[in-house]
Amino acid sequence: MNRRDFLKTTGISLAGLAAMCMGCGSSSATSAQTAATTVNEGAKQVMDSKTGKKILIAYYSYSGNTKALAEEIHRQAGGDLIPIVPEVPYSETYDVTVAKAKQEQQSNARPAIKTAIPNMEQYDMVFLGYPNWWGSYPMLIATFAEKFNLDGKKIAPFFTHGGGGEQRCASDLRNLLPKSDIQESLCLSGNSARSAQGEVSTWLKKLGM
Repeated sequence: MNRRDFLKTTGISLAGLAAMCMGCGSSSATSAQTAATTVNEGAKQVMDSKTGKKILIAYYSYSGNTKALAEEIHRQAGGDLIPIVPEVPYSETYDVTVAKAKQEQQSNARPAIKTAIPNMEQYDMVFLGYPNWWGSYPMLIATFAEKFNLDGKKIAPFFTHGGGGEQRCASDLRNLLPKSDIQESLCLSGNSARSAQGEVSTWLKKLGM
C-alpha cells in the first residue's frame, strides 16, 4: 500500500493534512491527541437502562474523526468513554506516522499505551473504535486487547476511513479476539463521522440497544 492508500484509510484529506501539519483546524492530530491524554483512572460503571449491560466505549483517534464518532455513540448509548492513549504519541508529521504505522504492522508490534481501566471484568459490552490504518487496526489496539482481558465480552467495533472502507478492520479483530463475541460493526468515512447521529442510532438498534 502506498502513501495515497494510507491517506485514504486514515480519513484525512489533503486539505485536512495541510491544516494538521500547520497546527490549525479542529481535526488536527495535536488537538486530538491532547484531548485524548486525560486517562480515566476512576471509570464509573454506567448501566444501560434498556439492556442492563455495563458499557465501555474505548477508542483510538489520530485526526479526531474516530473521537467524534465515539462521542456520538456515548451520547446515545451512555457508558464510560475512554481514549486509548499511546505512551509515545504518534508524530504530527504525517509521513513519519505513515512510516511508523507500516513498520508496526509489519513487525506485529505492541506499542505501549498508558490507558488505565479499573475493573474491566465488570463491563459486559465494549464498543471498540479506531481508524483504518493500512487496511487494519492500529497496532496499539492489539496492545489494548492484550492488556485488558476481553474474553467472553460482547465487542461492538466501529471504524473510520477515508475511502478504503472496512477492508480487514473487522476480520483482523475477530482473529485478534477469538474468545470474544464480536458484534456487527459500524464503518463510516471520516467525512461523515461528525454528523453520524442517524447511522449510530440505526446501528445501536441492530445491536439491541
